[in-house]
Amino acid sequence: MFSHIQVGARDLPRMVDFYEQVLGELGLERMADDSDSGPPGIGWQLPGQDWPQFFVQQPFNGLPATWGNGAQVSFMAPSQAAVEAAWRRALELGGSDEGAPGLRPQYRDDYYSAYCRDPEGNKLCFVHVGAFDV
Repeated sequence: MFSHIQVGARDLPRMVDFYEQVLGELGLERMADDSDSGPPGIGWQLPGQDWPQFFVQQPFNGLPATWGNGAQVSFMAPSQAAVEAAWRRALELGGSDEGAPGLRPQYRDDYYSAYCRDPEGNKLCFVHVGAFDV
């Protein structure tokens, strides 16, 4: 299992605003600013939990951020309604559609998900399955 996931940002303020609103639909909360541990960035996590964490940050190597071809960050959602809300919010904030909310029985009978890209091209998935409680 992972401890944290990080995506790079070229326009950090725009990406922070995007993720603040989208991840809020999933119940994630913004972490305290920890600017002493590297380049500027912001992280989110579930309330009351230290791990896992998600960060959007300027790259450590100082080069421009790029999206990964074949990479995807998938977020568990507490309900099908949260999947829909996060996906809709992402599109409202400049994300692009990669797959509308719906059941994906090819993965599992109760796999309900939606796919999009953030404004800088990172592919995201929001998913709810009946056996998982956030």
